[in-house]
Amino acid sequence: MASIMQRRMIRAADPTHKKLSKEDEQAAEEVEVRREDQDKINKFSRLHQRELAMEEELKLKNKEKEELVDLSTELELADEDEKIQFKVGDAFFHVPLEEAQEMLEQAMMRIDDETRKLEESASTVRDEMQQLKVELYARFGKQINLET
Repeated sequence: MASIMQRRMIRAADPTHKKLSKEDEQAAEEVEVRREDQDKINKFSRLHQRELAMEEELKLKNKEKEELVDLSTELELADEDEKIQFKVGDAFFHVPLEEAQEMLEQAMMRIDDETRKLEESASTVRDEMQQLKVELYARFGKQINLET
């Protein structure tokens, strides 16, 4: 029989937990929380936090990509003789327009590659979370809420 503390821990696994009504909670059959169940709940919580961090990072990458596209458009309008200030690390260097465009293209390719890898990782995390949801809902039914 699961203790009150164990039930609270199950519910606390997801910060967006929606509480059960009193009737649902009383009607729910008590299921003992085993160590392996708690490990799965903890893993789900960690994966959920990782997914949120990845989504935030993806937003930043997409914003950076948009800025690079805007910059590319601006460079197309620049004079060919003009030296362009290009940021490398914390410093700015004056480089010819053609070199700046090449460096910009490389930066865009790097961002695309990082975004692709991040999306693949996020997909893997979502798949793992889905598998854990199936297992935990099969075990606990309405006693657990893993909706994110």
